[in-house]
Amino acid sequence: MPATVDPVSALLDWYDENARSLPWRAPRTIAPDPYHVWLSEIMLQQTTVTTVKPYFEKFLTLFPTVEALAAAQDDAVMAAWAGLGYYSRARNLLKCARLIANTHAGRFPDTEAELLGLPGIGPYTAAAIAAIAFNRQAAPVDGNIERVLARLYALETPLPEVKVQVKAKNEALVPQDRPGDFAQAMMDLGATLCTPKRPNCLLCPWQGICAARKKGLAETLPKRAPKKPKPHRTGTIYWLENAKGEVLLHRRPDKGLLGGMLCFPSNGWDAANDSPLPTLLGNRQASQNGWTQLEAEVVHVFTHFRLTLNVQARTAPKGFRKPADHIWLHPRAFDTAALPSVMMKVAKAVLF
Repeated sequence: MPATVDPVSALLDWYDENARSLPWRAPRTIAPDPYHVWLSEIMLQQTTVTTVKPYFEKFLTLFPTVEALAAAQDDAVMAAWAGLGYYSRARNLLKCARLIANTHAGRFPDTEAELLGLPGIGPYTAAAIAAIAFNRQAAPVDGNIERVLARLYALETPLPEVKVQVKAKNEALVPQDRPGDFAQAMMDLGATLCTPKRPNCLLCPWQGICAARKKGLAETLPKRAPKKPKPHRTGTIYWLENAKGEVLLHRRPDKGLLGGMLCFPSNGWDAANDSPLPTLLGNRQASQNGWTQLEAEVVHVFTHFRLTLNVQARTAPKGFRKPADHIWLHPRAFDTAALPSVMMKVAKAVLF
């Protein structure tokens, strides 16, 4: 790139005029709150800014400090997280908050190496927190930064191999002054101008030095391998009501898909957690006092597979005893319980 153009200064000047206003970002005159930075970075893993904003604000209302989060009941945190997905993040969030509160006197470590030792924090998150919260000369690489630098340098190696090159280029660019702003500036550039499709090169602060733009490759980078179709699973949800109108749910094991979450009993799509209800009550579909197949059908897409669920319903017989790890819950309480999105879809399909 031309020696007359300093990419760092050009980007920071653009950022000073165009930085996004986000609830977890502190004004330039105020030091960032490490708790806010950490919480937002955990929530933003595999999740969009638009989705995260209301959850972040809700969490700050319920748990305004890391100590408040550490002292919260597990169910309260899982309920607040419900719908955000990737529930292992919520479990690690609690583990990390309690470690910070009990072992670190409420203060987050300020180096990448120390941050990497905390639950739920990987290399990107450690680098992002170190740079943004503590102004360390760290080089986080998220999807936006990956795209911006692949285009700036016209890196044509396909993903994921190009990640090594991107990381090296990023580390060489990170300034000693304002490394946190520099990281956020690249994130903003990727989110607002250097977008995956139809990048707005005319407004980009790097338009004159972008190698991909000069080669006409901007929209094609970074190169990606063809996506494989998601596998399809099917299963059955068991909607069991008692005389009070309450519905039976069970809490899934802490580890694994939807770990620790309240779910309707089910079979067929996750063998390790198949329900005993058909055996306990008899799977007499559409027979008197037996299971009735409902018209409701729910489709949900997880990261690695697509799921279609049908629903069978019945009333619990007199004397029925719920299995271990099961609870009765009235539909009025579904919104405040830790039900994941797929189970809320089931509830809406049955009730509405």
